[in-house]
Amino acid sequence: VMSYYTTDIDTLRQMISQSFPQLLISAVTVLTIFSIMLYYSVWLTLVVVAGVVFMLFVTKKVGGNSARYFIRQQVSMGEVEGFVEEMMNGQKVVKVFCHEKDSIAAFDRVNDELFHNAEQANTYANTLGPILNNIGNVLYVLVALAGGILLLTGAPNLALSGMAFSNSIAVPFLNMTKQFAGNINQVSQQVNAVVMGLAGARRILDLMDERPEEDEGYVTLVNAREKEGNLEECAERTDLWAWKHPHSDGSVTYTRLTGDVRLYDVDFGYTPEKTVLHGVTLYAEAGQKIAFVGATGAGKTTITNLINRFYDIADGKIRYDGININKIKKADLRRSMGIVLQDTNLFTGSVMDNIRYGRLDATDEECMKAAALVGAHDFITRLPSGYRTPLAGNGANLSQGQRQLIAIARAAVADPPVMILDEATSSIDTRTEAIVQRGMDALMQGRTVFVIAHRLSTVKNADVILVLEQGRIIERGSHDDLLAEKGKYYQLYTGAFELE
Repeated sequence: VMSYYTTDIDTLRQMISQSFPQLLISAVTVLTIFSIMLYYSVWLTLVVVAGVVFMLFVTKKVGGNSARYFIRQQVSMGEVEGFVEEMMNGQKVVKVFCHEKDSIAAFDRVNDELFHNAEQANTYANTLGPILNNIGNVLYVLVALAGGILLLTGAPNLALSGMAFSNSIAVPFLNMTKQFAGNINQVSQQVNAVVMGLAGARRILDLMDERPEEDEGYVTLVNAREKEGNLEECAERTDLWAWKHPHSDGSVTYTRLTGDVRLYDVDFGYTPEKTVLHGVTLYAEAGQKIAFVGATGAGKTTITNLINRFYDIADGKIRYDGININKIKKADLRRSMGIVLQDTNLFTGSVMDNIRYGRLDATDEECMKAAALVGAHDFITRLPSGYRTPLAGNGANLSQGQRQLIAIARAAVADPPVMILDEATSSIDTRTEAIVQRGMDALMQGRTVFVIAHRLSTVKNADVILVLEQGRIIERGSHDDLLAEKGKYYQLYTGAFELE
């Protein structure tokens, strides 16, 4: 993507700012000279036209090869830049597994491909100019010979001016031939820049044509207050949220946001040919804690991605407070949820800014309270500037556990009715986990919570534990009930796997 914003846009800029003006000037000059040639002598003009046709043929042949390789060069440039960025981000992994030589060899392959394409593109481009120059020189000689023959034979002149052919026509015509061929050469020299610009434009337009996230939802989330047993919308922030549901007859109904989430026979696949979830049905009543457990790739994270509509289901229904989530605007749907992902992302700014990212209108006191709730306050106060400590490079000056605590505090300050915790404590040590777990328990009170955890000790107190295997729910129940069944959960919890 960075290649689009640098290389491709720069080539397009050069085409528009340099090549187009030069092409316009050359085109006007060529048309003017061609008109004057016709005015003086049609016969000599035909000789020039024949030479120009040959020049265009050579330009198409050589310039076409140049264009093809310039397009390949743009693609190769993007691949090289992407490879370098990937290796820079993963340099620790490269060093840990001693893959330096393999990485260099892989870089050499993509770089050699770029070199080959650039070499071929510039070879064709740089030979085109001399070829056209020599054709221009030959054309000059041919026009001189044709002019001499006309003078010697005394052939009648065919011209728009009606003038008889003489030295006063032949000599200026030679100068015009030189100018004409020179301008044709200048046009050909701009072909490479135009081709590169058009290649960049095509890649940019392909990026712009990528389909944006579609949102046909019309149910919105609003502040509400209760009046005479009914909900009504209000402008100021309250502790009560409601779904504003306009109907086709013009009426509007308000549904209290409680966090009741239900999936009915949901099928889903990231690609149409491979289904990941098969007939998943689950009920999460308001305030319940639902835990997903199972092997990697069982579909745990996929379910949470469907609830917040990062993807849309292939079949079945998902209802949120009784409303089909396809009817809810995505921004409002996601605003009602707090999400802590397995991969933590921190942004350039202070620690306070990153916590406030969960709710931009939160005060400093609310951010500090959220940090204290999840156990992040102590380590933040020990930072050089406390909550004002600047972060950059995804919080590179913090440990993985500290970054995850800030991400949890970010979700806490949002204060949503639904929480999704995808391995939220995976990078925290056992002692800190116990502190965070107490804060998380307080945070979960009165909320619907979906928890994904590989450490099963963190989900023992869940109201319902769902065990997934290959996209299907194979067991459900409380911790004690599932242990008593001595099924898959029992194996996962106790490690009592049978060796096959």
